[in-house]
Amino acid sequence: MNLQRKKGDPVLRSRAVGTPPAPPEESGNGWMILLVCVFLALITFVVFGQTARFEFINYDDGPYVYLNPIVSAGLTFKGIAAIFSHYQIGDWVPLTMVSHMLDCQIYGLNAGGHHLTNVLLHTASSIILFLTLRRMTGALWRSAVAAAVFAIHPLHVESVAWVAERKDVLSGLFFMLTLWAYAGYVRKPGSLAKYLMVMFWFALGLMSKGSLMMVPFLLLLLDYWPLNRFSNSPPARLIIEKIPLLGLSIVFGIIAVLAQSHAPSPGIQYPLTMRIENALFFLVIYAGQLFHPANLAAFYPIPAKGYSLFEVFGAVMVLAAFSLAAFFWRRKRPYLLAGWLWYLVMLVPVIGVIQVGYQTRADRYTYLPEIGLGLLVVWLVAELSARLRHGRAILGIGAALILVALMVSARIQTSFWRDSGSLWSHAIASTGDNSIAQFNLGAFLIQTGDLDDATHHLQSALEIDPRFAAAYDSLGNISVMQGQADQALVCYRKALEINPNNAEIENNIGLVYARKWQVDEAIRHFQKAVAIDPDYQHARYDLQMALLQKQQETNAPGLGPDSAAPTTNLPSQP
Repeated sequence: MNLQRKKGDPVLRSRAVGTPPAPPEESGNGWMILLVCVFLALITFVVFGQTARFEFINYDDGPYVYLNPIVSAGLTFKGIAAIFSHYQIGDWVPLTMVSHMLDCQIYGLNAGGHHLTNVLLHTASSIILFLTLRRMTGALWRSAVAAAVFAIHPLHVESVAWVAERKDVLSGLFFMLTLWAYAGYVRKPGSLAKYLMVMFWFALGLMSKGSLMMVPFLLLLLDYWPLNRFSNSPPARLIIEKIPLLGLSIVFGIIAVLAQSHAPSPGIQYPLTMRIENALFFLVIYAGQLFHPANLAAFYPIPAKGYSLFEVFGAVMVLAAFSLAAFFWRRKRPYLLAGWLWYLVMLVPVIGVIQVGYQTRADRYTYLPEIGLGLLVVWLVAELSARLRHGRAILGIGAALILVALMVSARIQTSFWRDSGSLWSHAIASTGDNSIAQFNLGAFLIQTGDLDDATHHLQSALEIDPRFAAAYDSLGNISVMQGQADQALVCYRKALEINPNNAEIENNIGLVYARKWQVDEAIRHFQKAVAIDPDYQHARYDLQMALLQKQQETNAPGLGPDSAAPTTNLPSQP
């Protein structure tokens, strides 16, 4: 990499000591850069363009979009105010929610349009990543390959093909813009305007997803490599420079904690020791999936007994070996340490030590962390191949074959997200005993009217997890649909024993009693539902109808089971 800046060449040329120089032509000309950008857009649409024909899925898409009245109403001043002043499903992600509102304004509830927005955001992020890496390193082809791997890696399918994960692709775009702005700031460190631009994009990213809070630490890594600022500036100065950004991270970290305190309880609370063991194991799993992205699923069940001591010890040894190797080779190959620490640092908020929801592992958690490993591998392979005879040809052919393999694998993985039935069937096939996948497949089959298969999958979920309250609740719904009121009450009561403060279950019990013309008992359960969740509109409506029915019976004693049916709703489907 040529350290001398050529006239008209905007590429940032600073590099860490020991970094092998890039060939002079690697900086590329304008046409070559444009062709790379077009190529990145093309391969991204080859993989993800199919999602424009996909449906919403029954896993968070409802609460975030089509069952959220604030969002589905489109862009309104009242809706935007509500989004900024309230938590959404345990998150405060106002820009993400506004983007969903904008989609509803444009596409309505046509799922294909929502998917297309995700694809466009991911495409933009891939292109800006390429431009940023080239700006920082001056390496055209290595930057292009690293960006291409990010664009089409199968691990990123979940982030792009899942509408509810708009958080990832939107925050990812602002993340890339933050890095781009930082590369511009480094050229003129005293520029307040350039620094404020870094803070601006970073703040937008945090308002899209709070896991970007580790960005200030990542910028310090970039100061080490490829920007090589530690050789020209005192470390203390570089650290002080990040304090305003760190302040933003702390503020949004506090907001994230408060949001989680308002989130529904996941029911299963994993012990801290188990979460730490899982985190160590997952660090190795995620790294391995960069090279072998097989058996990917929308939800990964945690083994009931956790991982064995041998497995955890093995994971610690692998992590220690990689860390030591990166440290000892830091002078000759600084990208090893920078890429490895990028991976570890960006995984900190999502590694599962702090439990968020049922899952402690998910493909979407690797969306930004895996970039570090990608850089590490691409730069290392490029350096080693340069020593071989015909190294350029070998490297080019190898990169092409790998990208084709990733495209095929990612396109197949994306196809499983076309609807809930396909998604959860694949998850069951990939993971085995998966109560969440069995439950969600059963819920999908209820919606399609296939009650027998739905019952089978819900019972399978209970065989895996006998304390799965929602599965009992759904079995109760099926019994109501089949006209088996007494069996429905049995299921609902089992669900209530497991989860005694659930407004929906209480309301469903009330609906069954209303259908049995036991109005006093129905009113009692409706009142319990409203007491548990005063904002539960269905329960409030059903209570009003039951009280009206009670009043009609008082005024007309002859009203009974042979009269008109009560005006209450069916129990809500999962």
